[in-house]
Amino acid sequence: MAQAAVDWFDFHADYEYSTDDVPVPRLRRRSNVNIDAIHDFPVDCEMAPAQLYSTESGRLFHSGKIAIVTVGLPARGKTHVSVALSRYLRWLGVKTHAFHLGDYRRAHMGPGNDVPHDYFFVNASPASVKLRQTILQKCRFDLYHFLNHEMGQVAIYDAVNPTAEGRRQLSKEFLKHEIQTIFIESYVDDPKIIEQNVRSVKISSPDYQGWNPNDAVQDYIRRMGAKIPHFETMDERELNYIKMSNAGESIIVNNCRFGYLPNRIVFYLMNLHIKSRQTYFARSGVSTGEDSYKADGLLCDEGESYSQRLCNALLEHRKKEREEFIRQGGSDEELKPLTVWTSTRRRTVQTAAHLQERGFKVKQRPQMSQLNPGNSEMTEEEIKTHYPTDWDKHQLDPYHHRFPRGESYHDLAVRMEPIILELEREKNDLLIVAHESVLRVLYGYLMACSTSDIPSLEFPRNEIVEILPESYNNKAKRIPIPHTDTKGAYVP
Repeated sequence: MAQAAVDWFDFHADYEYSTDDVPVPRLRRRSNVNIDAIHDFPVDCEMAPAQLYSTESGRLFHSGKIAIVTVGLPARGKTHVSVALSRYLRWLGVKTHAFHLGDYRRAHMGPGNDVPHDYFFVNASPASVKLRQTILQKCRFDLYHFLNHEMGQVAIYDAVNPTAEGRRQLSKEFLKHEIQTIFIESYVDDPKIIEQNVRSVKISSPDYQGWNPNDAVQDYIRRMGAKIPHFETMDERELNYIKMSNAGESIIVNNCRFGYLPNRIVFYLMNLHIKSRQTYFARSGVSTGEDSYKADGLLCDEGESYSQRLCNALLEHRKKEREEFIRQGGSDEELKPLTVWTSTRRRTVQTAAHLQERGFKVKQRPQMSQLNPGNSEMTEEEIKTHYPTDWDKHQLDPYHHRFPRGESYHDLAVRMEPIILELEREKNDLLIVAHESVLRVLYGYLMACSTSDIPSLEFPRNEIVEILPESYNNKAKRIPIPHTDTKGAYVP
């Protein structure tokens, strides 16, 4: 493909119509794609990235209202599970929102104020019971409003829910509102996993500002043991529940057989784990047939240089991150293994060659092949001349429109669902080397981007994008790839 050609899936413009029905471009207000939007309420007027169809009620898969209730002690990964499940269901178009009881508790108490020492006790004082009920009522009011008045389909109630009797009462209460309930318990008895969760999530709170990280971890575990002395693991045979043990080591499914959507939820959770890992995105190097779908060219000299610089920049960054982790009190262990995924296209495989030579495992994923442009693999002026109607339609909706014999971004998102499940299952740190269209879709999934933003996401070849997983959301970070001078020395 000639260098004059462009990627026709970069355009990001809306159109409004003049009095003679001629489309007139107007600027679209873009969201901040560097911030994970998973906690924003779903937008009614916009199809989700992998949504296959819509209904008048807004509910999909012939399922009614479902409440997913988390169960487990603090630092067991409940919030991670609820956020991850919310991300996946919203990607499919299921109107989902997570209600974190801890957020309501902190909002009610105000900054720096903790709940009474017996707040979580079964035999709590009357004042603590009243406080607990006040916070619960506010959270459940919002949950019911979402399901009953905003046409929500899945509400995730993220709380400890420590007793069997309390869970039975909760199930009965939801059933009165015609809401099916699925309990998800994250059970962890591995001290290493608990410590990792505490270190990565809990001790960053203001309560531990200025503390030694190791002392903060031990203090948090001690406080939680004293605050929640009464906890009963899930064993209620009459309830629908999924019990996940030790970050996906085993999973027990009890009942949960009341429709397609619950089965889809079970299938997703069987691919999920709560261990933290880093994900990196890097664009494939420049090839002899740049951006040509048909040619599948090899890397040119510039692409070979980029491949080497990408390898060096990533390994240097990981080394510095490890040193900083140890400096902050983390364990002095080896770096978590790095796995590399590429498509089967030759330029992506060659871009990862230097990492493979250094002993890193590289896997080729055929589903990660770039978006097929079909008959639009030509210059802008040629497209306007040969496909003027398609050109106008593409400007209106660059995510869903496909050129003749080609794919849309929606087609690509549906095609890559197995990759998303593999992404959730992967426990090693992961580098994905792919065409920009593939990176846009995967980044859109991890950062909950809208269909209006995904086609215009940018992945330049002078940086690596790192996704940092946290309990409540993901964060994106840009890692520069330095250039080299004529002697091969690195310069910023």
